[in-house]
Amino acid sequence: MHSTDTGERAAALITGRSRIPAVLPARHRPFSSNSTAASGRRGLRETHPPDHFKENLVIVPVTLSCACDIKTATMVAGGKQMNVRVTTMDAELEFAIQQTTTGKQLFDQVVKTIGLREVWFFGLQYTDSKGDLTWIKLYKKVMQQDVKKENPLQFKFRAKFYPEDVADELIQEITLKLFYLQVKNAILSDEIYCPPETSVLLASYAVQARHGDHNPAIHGPGFLANDRLLPQRVTDQHKMSRDEWEQSITNWWQEHRGMLREDAMMEYLKIAQDLEMYGVNYFEIRNKKNTELWLGVDALGLNIYEKDDKLTPKIGFPWSEIRNISFNDRKFMIKPIDKKAPDFVFFAPRVRVNKRILALCMGNHELYMRRRKPDTIDVQQMKAQAREEKLAKQAQREKLQLEIAARERAEKKQQEYEDRLRQMQEEMERSQANLLEAQDMIRRLEEQLRQLQAAKEELEQRQNELQAMMQRLEESKNMEAAERAKLEEEIRAKQEEVTRIQQEVDVKDTETRRLQEEVEEARRKQDEAAALLAAATTPQELHLAESGGGGDGSSGGDGDAASDAGSESGGGELARGPDDLVDPVADRRTLAERNERLHNQLKALKQDLAQSRDETKETAMDKIHRENVRQGRDKYKTLREIRKGNTKRRVDQFENM
Repeated sequence: MHSTDTGERAAALITGRSRIPAVLPARHRPFSSNSTAASGRRGLRETHPPDHFKENLVIVPVTLSCACDIKTATMVAGGKQMNVRVTTMDAELEFAIQQTTTGKQLFDQVVKTIGLREVWFFGLQYTDSKGDLTWIKLYKKVMQQDVKKENPLQFKFRAKFYPEDVADELIQEITLKLFYLQVKNAILSDEIYCPPETSVLLASYAVQARHGDHNPAIHGPGFLANDRLLPQRVTDQHKMSRDEWEQSITNWWQEHRGMLREDAMMEYLKIAQDLEMYGVNYFEIRNKKNTELWLGVDALGLNIYEKDDKLTPKIGFPWSEIRNISFNDRKFMIKPIDKKAPDFVFFAPRVRVNKRILALCMGNHELYMRRRKPDTIDVQQMKAQAREEKLAKQAQREKLQLEIAARERAEKKQQEYEDRLRQMQEEMERSQANLLEAQDMIRRLEEQLRQLQAAKEELEQRQNELQAMMQRLEESKNMEAAERAKLEEEIRAKQEEVTRIQQEVDVKDTETRRLQEEVEEARRKQDEAAALLAAATTPQELHLAESGGGGDGSSGGDGDAASDAGSESGGGELARGPDDLVDPVADRRTLAERNERLHNQLKALKQDLAQSRDETKETAMDKIHRENVRQGRDKYKTLREIRKGNTKRRVDQFENM
C-alpha cells in the first residue's frame, strides 16, 4: 500500500495545506466577443446553460487575472498550448494550458477566477476515454490523465464533498450559490429523490432566490412559464395544469417576502440536505456471497443499500469507527478501529471504481475530522469577513426597506390627501348648491315676510273697522230696525273677513317660521363647508413635511488518494480523532421535525397534492418513500437505527446480505 504518500496528498487537498492561495475575485469587465477575439485573450465568456442553471445572481463575465502572460492567458510560459474549457454551474471559463500544467495549477486558476476560497469542497470532473465521469488528479499533469480528447478539453467544476450541515459550514456566498445550483439541478433531474410536497416548497424558495419578492404588478400569471421548477416525475404524477402548478408555487413564494436571495438559497439547501439521497455517492459493489449491493459514501460515513432501494440504507459505518481503507485489484478492505471486529470487505466491478471510492473516503474522512477541530486562521478570517459582508448587506437592505416604507407611507398620505381633497371639492360643490338654495329661501322668506306684514296691516285695518261698527251698533239703540239689521249684517261680514285674514296671517306666519328654520340649516351647512375648506391645507402641510425630511436618504479536485492509473492497489491510514467523538446523527433531526412551521407547510402541501395524485404513475422510489413515512422513518432515524450494535455485528450482517 502507498499509504503515506497517498494519504498526505489527499490530506493536503482537504486541509488546505496544498498552498492554494486565498485569492480575491477576478477583475470584472463587460463582455465583448469582438474585443476578445481581436486581442486573442481567452477569458470567461457568457454561456447559455439550461433553464434550471439560469440565476440572475451576479453572473457577470470577467477577464482572467493571473500571474501569466495576458496576451496568451497561458498557465505556464513556453511550450505547446492546449485549450481547456471549464464549465461551472452558471458560466464557462476558457484557458490555454501547457503540456506541463498540473491538475492543481488548473484548479487554482479556476478558483482564483471565480473568487472561491472554500476550495476543499470542490474538484474538476471530466469524462474519460471509457465514458465514465472522473475527478482530475491534482498532482498529475492534465495531459497525462485519461481526459477525452476534444478541443477544447472539457472539464466541469463541481462540488465533490458535501458539508454535514450547510448552515454551519458554508461561508462564502459563491460557495453557497454553487452548492445551491448543483443540488437544485440534481433534484430537478431526479438524481436526488424529492417527494412532491417538498418539491413544491423548494420551488418557491428557488423562485425567491431568482426573482426576489413577489410583486403582483410584475409577476402576473404565466410569469414562471419558462422556469424549470419541478422534477418531471412530480408533474407527471398529478393531474394539474401548468397554471395550477404556478399558482401553488406562487402561493408559497408570497410567504417568503422580505427574504434575501442568499437566505432563500440557504433555506433551499437546509431542506434539501434532509433528503435521503443528498450528498451520497453510490457505487455498485458485491459482498463475499456475490450479492449485488450499493455502497453509499457521504459526509457522515459509509452505508450499504440493497440493490433496489437507494433511499433506505441497511447497514452503516460512521467515519469515527474506521481506521484504515485500502484496495487490491477489485477487492476493497476497510479496517475498523475495533480490533475485535473483522475487516469490512467488498468487491467493485473495476479497479478504477475502487480508486474513486478510496479518494472519496479519504477526503470525506479528513473533512469529518477537520470539523471536529478548531477552525484554522484562514477559516476564521473567512467567517469574520462573511459576517461583516452579511451585516453590511443586511444594513443596506434595512436602509432600502426603510426608504421603501417611507416612500410607501408618503405615497399613501399623498393618495389620502388627494382623496380627501376630492371629497372636500365634492362637499364644496354641494355646499355651494346649498348656499344658492339658502339664498333663494331667504329671498322667498323676505317676500313671505313682506306679504305677512301687509296681511297684518290689513287685518289691523279690518279690526279697526269692525271696532268702529261695533261702536256704532252700541250707539244706534234708537236706530230703525231695518238699519240695525243692515249694520249687523255688515258686522258679521266684517267679522268673517277678519277671521279669514287672521287665518291667512297664521298660515303665512307658520310658513315663515319653516323658512327661517331652513335658512338657519342652510347657513349652518355653509359654515361647515367653509370650515372644511379652511382645513383642506392641513394634510398638504403634513405631506410636505414628511417628504422633505431625511435629506441624506437616497431614493478540489481529486487528491491523488489512489495511486497512478497503472497501479492496482492503494490505501491509507485514517487519522484518529478523540475517543469521545459523538456520532453526528445521534441527536440530529430533520428541519421539518425541528421546525413546526415547515412541518405544517409540508403537511398542507401534501394534503393539497393528494387530491390530484395519479397513483398509477407512482415510481418504485415513491412507494419506498411512502412506506418509510408510514413507518415513521426519516434520514436520521434510519442512520441511527443502522448504526446500532458493535462493528462486528454489522460486518457480519453485511456478509450475510
